[in-house]
Amino acid sequence: MKVLLIGSGGREHALVLKLLESPLVDEIWCAPGNGGIAAVAHCVPIKVMDKEGMVNFAKETGIDFVVVAPDDPLAAGMVDAFEEAGIPSFGPRADAAVIEASKVFSKNLMKKYGIPTARYETFEDEEKAVAYLKEQNSYPAVIKADGLALGKGVIIAQDEAEALEAVHEMMSEGKFGASGRRVVIEEFLTGPEVSVLSFTDGHTIVPMISSKDHKRANDNDEGLNTGGMGTIAPNPYYTSQIAAECMEKIFIPTMNAMNAEGRTFKGCLYFGLMLTPNGPKVIEYNCRFGDPETQVVLPLLKTDLMEIMLAIYEDRLGELDIEFSKEAAACVVLASGGYPVSYKSGYEIHGLDDKGQAEGVTVYHAGTKLENGTFYTAGGRVLGVTAVGTDREDSLRKAYAAAEKITFEGVHYRHDIGKIK
Repeated sequence: MKVLLIGSGGREHALVLKLLESPLVDEIWCAPGNGGIAAVAHCVPIKVMDKEGMVNFAKETGIDFVVVAPDDPLAAGMVDAFEEAGIPSFGPRADAAVIEASKVFSKNLMKKYGIPTARYETFEDEEKAVAYLKEQNSYPAVIKADGLALGKGVIIAQDEAEALEAVHEMMSEGKFGASGRRVVIEEFLTGPEVSVLSFTDGHTIVPMISSKDHKRANDNDEGLNTGGMGTIAPNPYYTSQIAAECMEKIFIPTMNAMNAEGRTFKGCLYFGLMLTPNGPKVIEYNCRFGDPETQVVLPLLKTDLMEIMLAIYEDRLGELDIEFSKEAAACVVLASGGYPVSYKSGYEIHGLDDKGQAEGVTVYHAGTKLENGTFYTAGGRVLGVTAVGTDREDSLRKAYAAAEKITFEGVHYRHDIGKIK
């Protein structure tokens, strides 16, 4: 098969490498891709939101199957466009991708179908939002922009001043553009966070191995929120008992709720969970593979990923027996100095071979470019160094040993990924 994968980050590199393991896959094109992907697949300079350009390219190239990885093109109907063109693809249609594209939709869905989540209210009027904050007077408070904001549209306000500033920046100053015109204000939940990606065709839902993301830029969970500075899998807090409870109260009810709404979800449905003293609750849904969770989950997947994607497209996921390794995986993200605020790119990366890899680990490229056989930095999150080991400590030891040997100007990474309090 000829496969087209849409996207350009570390998640996409992880998907490309996993798909290349399949005997069903002959060649992969990636649009637009990055330096690491260019070392193993064909990269095409088509913008991720260019539906017409993507469909035309797929037709001209004789693409057999398309994987749409990022949230923006999914929300904008990229899968719908391929469906209309008669080209098989992986990912939800726009009417189902709304589960991530609108926080208001997803919170209302959970309320309607009794899926456990934080108490909340939604607002389109800044004065009403301010009045609600003053009336509740409960901090920390969580303030979310309704739409997609590159994973950064969530503010945890520690006091009234921070909360009022967040609401004003979103609703009046347009900090997140149209995404912040509506806001969700919800109660602050406490407990360990868990990410669970799942495969679903709308009839069957198969959770993948659990993972734990580390969002803050600096050690000890200090600094600004980022797209993710590292991950481990499995998540040590996610027991088999909790998994069973989530299946019964969250995963299956969500799949059924989307069906009941006439928005059948097919693809990868991501559950961001908080294990609260009152049981697991949903913090957020994503309509696609998480980044950098994918970089630790896919290395542990034993079943052919292309087979799974085809089964989802053909509504026969229930026929597959999906297996994961009993090992552990850890990913350490190497970022540009100054990320997530301001940083410079274009620095040469040292310590990688001609495929952009390093010994004993898999290096997933997020923000790199390949020029004349040399890899350069080209983004905030540059590389994800992933190791698989017998247990968490073993995988972390291998990942950090390799990360220390990879260098570029201003390289920054956390030293406490996988540390359990």
